[in-house]
This record gives sequence, structure tokens and C-alpha cells, in this order.
Amino acid sequence: MSHKRIPKRKAAMAAGGAVALGAAAVLLPSANASQDGAADDATPRTLRAADASGLSARLATELGDSFAGSYYDSAERRLVVNVAGRDAGMVLRAKKAGVTVRQVGNSTAALKSAARTLKADATIPGTSWAVDPRTNKVVVTADSTVTGANWNRLQSTVRVLGSGMATLKKSAGTFKTFASGGDAIFSRTQGGTARCSLGFNVTAGDGSPAFLTAGHCGVAAEQWSDSQNGAPVATVDQATFPGSDFALVTYDDPDTQVPSAVDVGNGQSVEITGAAEATVGATVFRMGSTTGLHNGTVTGLDATVNFQSETGGVDTVTGLIQTNVCAEPGDSGGPLFTQDGGAVGLTSGGSGDCTRGGETFFQPVTAALQATGATLGAGGGGGDAAGDAGDASDQQPGADQSGVDQSGAGQSGAGEQQSDAGGHNSGPAYGSGRTRTP
Repeated sequence: MSHKRIPKRKAAMAAGGAVALGAAAVLLPSANASQDGAADDATPRTLRAADASGLSARLATELGDSFAGSYYDSAERRLVVNVAGRDAGMVLRAKKAGVTVRQVGNSTAALKSAARTLKADATIPGTSWAVDPRTNKVVVTADSTVTGANWNRLQSTVRVLGSGMATLKKSAGTFKTFASGGDAIFSRTQGGTARCSLGFNVTAGDGSPAFLTAGHCGVAAEQWSDSQNGAPVATVDQATFPGSDFALVTYDDPDTQVPSAVDVGNGQSVEITGAAEATVGATVFRMGSTTGLHNGTVTGLDATVNFQSETGGVDTVTGLIQTNVCAEPGDSGGPLFTQDGGAVGLTSGGSGDCTRGGETFFQPVTAALQATGATLGAGGGGGDAAGDAGDASDQQPGADQSGVDQSGAGQSGAGEQQSDAGGHNSGPAYGSGRTRTP
């Protein structure tokens, strides 16, 4: 099959799927929350979600074993910190930092021990678990494929952990990596055409222009094009799946420009200012060419997901961000970001859809940058910028964009749109694949 020639500076990887201007407008930065409460160190301060992440990390170090997780209360704009045990000094230290303190029964060590038990006794396809700091428990989820003996085994494991340590819930959908979709980058594989999408533009450690996407895309094929029958324009440099879910793909043309932005449709884009750590309770946005722009809340960190392997086994991915942002096939690999331009994650997989909702999991960008040695954008923007970017907490909770105009979503060829910067914009997401050793 003949391949058409791709001009060097063509915006091959622009986001597909136009969204209504109103959907993009919610991303316009709003005024920062006031930092009140400074006059009284014992009064909880209002702060941005991005600032909450840094404060939580600091307190985790200061409180040691007493620290049992934290979450961001978006309604009150406050950080809530769990303190395990009855050490009044640790409680006072946390309060003086300007946070709301909850005394809880489960320590971080105990919660991690519960997760290890689940890994040893209940690594079953279609299951996931993550610590929910709001309940101070491990939340275990089983999708619709977990039945019979596997369901009984999972129930038994959770029962042994105890109701005060773990809870079990069912998901109506099936955990999967979100394959196929609309506007995409493409690769030829033995099984046909693989379709995935760019997450964030980066600069590789050797200075080459590159982008991050899902690891299950990178292990599926080595070379990627910006059109279904086009010549390859990028080559996988590193790919990890399962275990983690990220890939670094370098552009074949070393002169390719890589603007650090996410295209959200209708000529609107969000400038990516740095990497940002996820915070439970914070609002985040996801862009995908199948479903467009959607937002939701981070519900868990360090999540483990057991995807059904194509060979009948289990593909386990750990360290993921769990959210209630919806996603569908075609949304895998794309960017999870904050209102003010913090790069948070890469769409991995999940269950449900944008009609019923569900769980969606994301590979943290900070981990991908650290593992690959890349930096965001055209160099110097990268992996050490976590927490410097703003957050999306000023958006009203639950203001999902499922009703926006999706005209243009799913049309191949959007990757041929010309970028004003003469380079490639970050776009949405697709993915399929199996393990490939880089």
C-alpha cells in the first residue's frame, strides 16, 4: 500500500475531535484562591489543589508513620490530612501547617500491607484496588467479568482484611485498555492497523523531539504515522506495559517543533506549564478524540489494575491515578491535565463509558518523565515542575462536558491540521497492544 509523504512541519499529531467553545471556555484560568488563615496557624487555610499536593508531601515527611494519607476538599478548598494513632504532638503539628486533621484507625503501613495481601491472594483479571484517604480504607473493585470462583475468592480475601480495612464494590463495565477510536496516530501490525494517540509533547534526554503516550500503544508497534496509510513519522524509543503504562516516541524529523499545549478543539488550547502530581479530591480534565473534553475528580492514588491479557493471563499495572472521569474506546493514551496547565497523566484504561460513567485510570506523567529522562515541551519544562502548575479546582464539581458538540470527532485526517507553531500539538488518545521489549 502506498504511503503519502508527510511534510516536515505539518501538525501531524493535533488533537482530533472538535469540542464546543463553551467546553473549552471552562478551562480559562480563574483567579487563584486566597491564602487566608495565615494569621492563625491552627486555622485550616484555603489553597489550590496544586499547592495542596506540595503541602501533603511535606507533612508526609514531617509526620512519618503517623501520616495516613490526605485529600483535597474542593468545596472548602482545604487539605485534609489523616493522622493515625493518638500522638497529640503529631496532630498539633499538622494543624499548625494549616490543614484539617482527621484522626483515623488505619496507618499507611497497614493499608500497604492490605494491598500486598490483595496482590498475593486476589490478582484476578478484572479487579483493581486503591487506597481511598476519604474513607481510610482500600477500595477493591471487580468488573462484570469477575464471577463464580473468582468472585468468591475476592470476597473471601476482602473479608479476611476486615470491613474496617477494605471494601468491595462491583463495576458494571469491563476493565480494558481503551482501544480504537477517532483521529489517531497509526501503525501497521500483524493484526492489522493499531490506533493510538499522543499524550504530551516532550524533549527526550538526548534533545530529540518526542511525545509520551500509553505504554500499551508503544509495545504494540515500533513506528507510528499521523494518518492511516501514511509514512511513519515517529519511532518508539522506550515502552513499558504491563507494570507501568507509558511510552516515549521520538519524531523521525529532528526539526519537528513540539509546542507544549493540549488542543481542546475550536482553535482553543491549554498551555502545559509543567508536570503536576495528582491529589485526591482535585478536579482534572481529560481530552479524547472519541468523547472530547471531560472533567471529573481524582478518587485514588497508587492504584493497581489487573487487565485481562490477550493470552488469557493478567496484565497488572501499578502506581496509577484513579478517577471518575469517563472515557471510551479511542481515548487511551491521551492527556489528563489541570485547568491551569499541569500535565498529570496518560489515559491507561478502565471500565464504563460516558453514558453510565465508570472508573478510569491514568499513568502519572511525573513517573513517565523520570523513567524516560524526558522533559515537557521543547526542553527545560519537564519533570521537576510538579506542583508548579495550577489546578482545575475552580471548575464546579461535576460539570462534565458530555453534552458538548462532538462534530468532527472520530474523523480521520485531523492529524493533518496545520499548527500555528509549525509543530505537533498534544492530542487525545487511543491504544491497544501487548508487551514489547524496547
